[in-house]
Amino acid sequence: MASAEDSKEPEWIERVRSEGAVPLLEPDNCPNGWACPPGDTFMVRGPEYLSNKVKIPGGKYLLKSLGFDWIRSSTKVGDLLSHRKHRIRKVVDEAFPTGDKPFIWAFNLQLPTKDNYSAVAYFVSTEPIQEGSLIDQFLKGDDAFRNSRLKLIANIVKGPWIVKKAVGEQAICIIGRALSCQYCISENFIEVDIDIGSSMVASAIVHLAFGYITSLTVDLAFLIESQTEAELPERILGAIRFSELKIDSAQLIEPSSYGSSGNLQASLPTRLWKSLGQGFSHLLHPGAQDSGSVSTPATRVNGTAAHEESDGDVK
Repeated sequence: MASAEDSKEPEWIERVRSEGAVPLLEPDNCPNGWACPPGDTFMVRGPEYLSNKVKIPGGKYLLKSLGFDWIRSSTKVGDLLSHRKHRIRKVVDEAFPTGDKPFIWAFNLQLPTKDNYSAVAYFVSTEPIQEGSLIDQFLKGDDAFRNSRLKLIANIVKGPWIVKKAVGEQAICIIGRALSCQYCISENFIEVDIDIGSSMVASAIVHLAFGYITSLTVDLAFLIESQTEAELPERILGAIRFSELKIDSAQLIEPSSYGSSGNLQASLPTRLWKSLGQGFSHLLHPGAQDSGSVSTPATRVNGTAAHEESDGDVK
């Protein structure tokens, strides 16, 4: 049974959700499917975070969940929405032939696997973007600004102990400071192609998790980090849950049809996804955390110190 964030969605949204290879299901029961997890699952910076470090439940999302694709190809794929043959582009173009198209967001997680798997989450803006808002700044800013603000929160809802230990309770990452990203922006969409293989630590964790993917339930939230008092409290753009994905359920696509990410930035093997890396380090050296003998220096990426939430954050 398909889940719905609202009782009735526009026909084009229902079509996008129903045509994906991986079905939309209820959040509490979505084997080999995807769902929209509750916003309060995630903790974000509260209205006075800069002074008291207190986080609050994420609450209502800014964007509506639209779809999820589980795909594989002979090469790494990116810039998907630039191609008119893409299934979501086709639906939107047919539903809005004369313009005034809805604004689509896509986050393409390119997995470092032999068969070039990608997990792609899609969202749609339901309200006009306010001039000067953080979203407006993100869309109009340069890649340096976007790299410094786009944040991922990852939760392992269900899975083997070894994967939960590697990822941690709630992994937080400023994506562009830890991983190589490409931003593909058009008048009515933005796609972020995220090369997980550009970090040795993230790549190692994904390789570990991929071996258990048929028993994993994962929640991923995307947001633009609030760094000033005026931008607080943080609001989550959107989130997605995928559960117990079957390897053979991934849709095979031809690179010539959807484009190749060969123009992505070169891999940066020395980049560390620090928030995940600490969990992975504790997995390999279980006594280190208790003894306090392991310290992790700040990793510099793009000339700035890699960011993570302070250990002193109040959850």
